[in-house]
Amino acid sequence: MTAPGFTVDFTGDPATFLAAAEPHLALDPVLTTVVSSVTHRAVEEDERRAPAPGHPRWWAVMRDDAGEVAGIAMRTAPFAPYPLFVLPMPDAAALAFAGALHARGEEVRGVNGALPAARVIADELARLGGGTASVHEHTRLFELGNLVEPAPVPGRLRRAVGSDAALALAWFEAFEADAAEQAGREEEDPKGHLSEDGMRERIAAGLIWFWVDETGEPVHLTGFNPPSFGVARVGPVYTPKAHRGRGYASAAVAEVSRRLRADGARVCLYTDRANPTSNKIYQAIGFRPVVDMANLDVTAGPAARGTALDS
Repeated sequence: MTAPGFTVDFTGDPATFLAAAEPHLALDPVLTTVVSSVTHRAVEEDERRAPAPGHPRWWAVMRDDAGEVAGIAMRTAPFAPYPLFVLPMPDAAALAFAGALHARGEEVRGVNGALPAARVIADELARLGGGTASVHEHTRLFELGNLVEPAPVPGRLRRAVGSDAALALAWFEAFEADAAEQAGREEEDPKGHLSEDGMRERIAAGLIWFWVDETGEPVHLTGFNPPSFGVARVGPVYTPKAHRGRGYASAAVAEVSRRLRADGARVCLYTDRANPTSNKIYQAIGFRPVVDMANLDVTAGPAARGTALDS
């Protein structure tokens, strides 16, 4: 699709998207970490002929008049409302993308990503649909600078094993619920896009680690995504309420980050800006802010709601 000054190309093939966007993604691999890691995983799934997901899965590249990549977006989230994820782009490119998306007739109820692009796209989609846009969550991307050793705590880091899948799943789900509670938000039930099979895959790939106390009991979980363009993204980071305030998160994230760096990766993570505790912990061990982001809700206007109800 073409908009004034910009061409917007959509594709459902991650390999085709990478062929077009890889040089742009590699320019700032920390900033593009989510798009890069998700897309590389999608390519791997397609190569092993994994079943097609039951949710929207596509990518978009915005190009200027000179043919240069001006913006990137994707819709791959496996959870409702299946939000977009967008990278930084000029306002004009964001408006062109929103217009092209609206012209496709595709309902979008969430936009996540870098500011101000995410806000511009959400506002324009709301305007075109006669609805409203509002910020659901403010987030911030951090990259590890000089690692600062946290105070020592009892126990040690242990790589998760297959028999930990049920516990890992429970703690992934608890992380989402507790993060929302701490920030004063209401979230949809996370169950559905997480599974024990998914945990087993992550465990087999070495992506989940526990901090265990002196008795060997798991008291904390730190996960990460495999490096993409040399950048590994840490998360989730979860300590059950009964074990909080003892330094387990700082110790685990520091140790996991140290191991990732030893393997040659840069390390980044996201925080919820409404959670002062996690922001303080990460900055204390050397993480530095990169960019502010937001997750926005887009509501449908009366006409759009009527159409959906009548269909």
